[in-house]
Amino acid sequence: MKRRLFLAGAAGVAALPACANAPQTSARPVLKPGDAMSRGAAAADGIIARAGLGGRVGFAVADVETGQILEAHNPLLPLPPASVAKAVTALYALETLGAGFRFVTRLVATGPIVNGRLDGDLVLVGGGDPALDTDGLHDLAGQAKAAGLREVKGRLLVDALALPVIERIDRTQPDHVGYNPAIGALNLNFNRVHFGWQRSGSGYQTTMQARTERFRPGVSSARIRVADRSLPVYTYEREGDVDSWTVARGQLGNAGSRWLPVRRPDLYAGDVLHTMLRSNGITVTPARPGTGRGTTIATSQSAPLDRIVASMLRYSTNLVAEVIGLTATTKRFGRPSSLGASADAMSRWIADQTRARRPDFDDHSGLNGSTRISAADMVGLLTTPGAMPRLRPLLRDMTLEGPPAQVIQAKTGTLNFVSGLAGYFDAPSGRTLAFATFTADTERRNALGVAERERPRGGRAWAQRSRSLQFDLIERWSMVHT
Repeated sequence: MKRRLFLAGAAGVAALPACANAPQTSARPVLKPGDAMSRGAAAADGIIARAGLGGRVGFAVADVETGQILEAHNPLLPLPPASVAKAVTALYALETLGAGFRFVTRLVATGPIVNGRLDGDLVLVGGGDPALDTDGLHDLAGQAKAAGLREVKGRLLVDALALPVIERIDRTQPDHVGYNPAIGALNLNFNRVHFGWQRSGSGYQTTMQARTERFRPGVSSARIRVADRSLPVYTYEREGDVDSWTVARGQLGNAGSRWLPVRRPDLYAGDVLHTMLRSNGITVTPARPGTGRGTTIATSQSAPLDRIVASMLRYSTNLVAEVIGLTATTKRFGRPSSLGASADAMSRWIADQTRARRPDFDDHSGLNGSTRISAADMVGLLTTPGAMPRLRPLLRDMTLEGPPAQVIQAKTGTLNFVSGLAGYFDAPSGRTLAFATFTADTERRNALGVAERERPRGGRAWAQRSRSLQFDLIERWSMVHT
């Protein structure tokens, strides 16, 4: 309890006043006489000034054992965490679901199978598995064949009701970016379709495939047309049950490929399952949405949650973060009505864990630039009892160049003119510290047009300066807080 009160800004914490306005300068530790390493450390204010980022910077570093904040700058200022939000979601899901939790996808027969014929419907029931792929659907079809199925008299249905269908994580992103797909209880190939093109005479041959290393089935739930223009590169619209794309001829070159997002993941999964069933000799009609109860004849299980989380944190996969966050909310509070409602539930959970002041999440991945959390609240969560044993082994190891070299376990986060870094490290004395640093020039970010958001001018250099600032602060802390 003492730890939580301290992080909430209780009396006795000079760096964290109880008022709403965050301090503008770094709280400085008292240096011990003769401590040459501490005296040689660069001042935090100087590190921030030299970075020349513009916008705002907030950080906090704390002793994990006591929860005491040792140094801070704008610690109460809510800033966008970018993908550092995934570390929050990881803790939320691991505590709620357990490290050994597995997602399950099922094929259900609503009637008996007699002489190879199913007298009823065949239902693909999604359980949210974020790593389900075309290989997995082929394996389900193979299990159905092994169960004696050869023909489905009724319908092929796809049931994605376990989670809400989210058409896209962030509506301000360009339509075609693969890191902003739909989310649901059925998530195939990270809800992306593989678009390939090859020049053929005066035109192009194009493919839209649910591609894996084993299989390359074409799909009918997404299509693309080459348009005689130079810009925009892509356009998208929904035509009935089909994702309809166009691509600018002037941007294609001779050959290439890219992944495009899927907006109706249930229909995409049903489309590919239909192909996999037929390739296994099972006669069935095209898939459509629906539900049905019956006997499970095939199952696919995901890896355990701790392995899924470790992969998500390493590769910063937005879809995985959203799925595990939605699944955790469903377990705690029931199926949420929207992504925002689920993120609100996670915000309340953070506040319950840490007595945080103003966590305000709009998603579970950090892709929405409107999400906010302060450095103090982030460190508060990292230092709650049980957080470090759950999270630290799953975070990515990074080594900061010395001398001496400093190893940290942390989650990075990057959006246009937004950067974050949070995690743990051991000081040379062996003292374990938790930290969070957030930087953001929100005015510059908000001024970007949609077409600029993939590669904004100056964005790369700004991100590099921000990361250097974050690493320089860690070097300072390892020297000062021993």
